[in-house]
Amino acid sequence: MTEQKPVTYEEVASRRQPGKPSRAEAEEAVRTLIRWTGDDPTREGLIDTPSRVVRSYEEFYEGYDIDPEEVLRRTFEETDGYDEMVVLRDIRLESHCEHHMVPIIGKAHVAYLPGNRVVGISKLARVVEIYSRRLQIQEKLTAQIANAIQEVLHPRGVAVVIEAAHQCMTTRGVRKPGVTMVTSRMLGAFRDNPATRREFMALISSPASGLSNV
Repeated sequence: MTEQKPVTYEEVASRRQPGKPSRAEAEEAVRTLIRWTGDDPTREGLIDTPSRVVRSYEEFYEGYDIDPEEVLRRTFEETDGYDEMVVLRDIRLESHCEHHMVPIIGKAHVAYLPGNRVVGISKLARVVEIYSRRLQIQEKLTAQIANAIQEVLHPRGVAVVIEAAHQCMTTRGVRKPGVTMVTSRMLGAFRDNPATRREFMALISSPASGLSNV
């Protein structure tokens, strides 16, 4: 049987979603919104804005075009029996609220207890990035990251903590700046063993992590 080559990021990103509007349709939608605000999309300062907005949306929401499980599948067995906690903390996180489409900015902390395989740490950060570059609520984002790691790596446990500020709360509505939201997802040993959970929380709460300075 011929071994299948892993799918590259570029190949996955090139797959268009069925029924996805064209770039021209997206730019026209931006012009409509500009007119709705009361401004003129043909004036000098705004004439290139629709194109810029669409390009920025390609970056903000590129996570829809990439399979996070595919990213996690390249693992390594040569660990010399390492079976202690692997922690990646202070992963910069930028997402957008699915209710108002305004930024969610914060940090993610990810840990797992390896079974017989480990994954490159950049892949953990990449999974956080992929899920965050979609319209999100923080609770769902936290669960998606943890579940993907659990389903692909089959570790003895996974822990994810996210602390973030939501601009839908700080810049509109109740307008409460300085407020952050903390969510967590504990699976396997992190859920069942209080000592393991405490060790993880101590590691991400140490002064070097800057957990309070989101």
